[in-house]
Amino acid sequence: MSDATGTPGSGQNEPSTHNTGSAVGTEQLASRLSELARSLQQQNEPEDMLEEIVSAAVALIPGVQEGSISVVLNRKHVSSHAASGDLPRAVDAIQQEIGQGPCLDAVYEQHTVQVPDMRTEQRWPLFAQRAYEAGAGSLLAFQLFVEGNNLGALNLYSHEVNAFDDDSEHIGMLFASHASVAYAEVQKVEQLDRAVTTRDLIGQAKGIVMERFDINGNQAFNLLTRISRDTNRKLRDIAEELVERRELDEIPRHERD
Repeated sequence: MSDATGTPGSGQNEPSTHNTGSAVGTEQLASRLSELARSLQQQNEPEDMLEEIVSAAVALIPGVQEGSISVVLNRKHVSSHAASGDLPRAVDAIQQEIGQGPCLDAVYEQHTVQVPDMRTEQRWPLFAQRAYEAGAGSLLAFQLFVEGNNLGALNLYSHEVNAFDDDSEHIGMLFASHASVAYAEVQKVEQLDRAVTTRDLIGQAKGIVMERFDINGNQAFNLLTRISRDTNRKLRDIAEELVERRELDEIPRHERD
């Protein structure tokens, strides 16, 4: 998947407008969530963690039959990650196609969104109709992170209408809190790893340029950054191409001869 990155949204654990406040937590739930936290801590790759989150959500949260992580970029580009089946992918594709749905609207602000019955949903009528036709009877969504106009949400589905109750929301909100913290941490690790890899690639590319043109490190770096600026390409991509191909078409002819 950041680049769907971000931090847990403020005000998390807020219920949806359909929550009546009747759910009660249990020691068994606390124990299972602790197990989840330990399991997530063992995942070092973001995509592996997303799959673990979705799998655990389907198993733990009452009423859930399908799930995925929806990532929204710039409030308009929706993609599914770690989808448990075809239904979550289809629903995200519908949101992307028609530009309407909870992940493009409510989850940015409400943190928890419930659609009890897709047949009668009025907030996003076209989305609801299409989602029901695709097989979604109910939807329960939890915000995992928001960073600017980018969003990550845990979307959970049932083929039945009115499948989710207050217990579903209560457990789901606790679940999402654990998941969002764990995901934020693994994203930090991934970003650090990527930074180290980028530094190493640029160092190797500088070495190639220094040897080929008999210039010093500063001159080699300046040449690479000039190519990056002139071609509107990231310095990391230029360095990676040079390291892989041992050649770079953008290097000015007079500097190659």
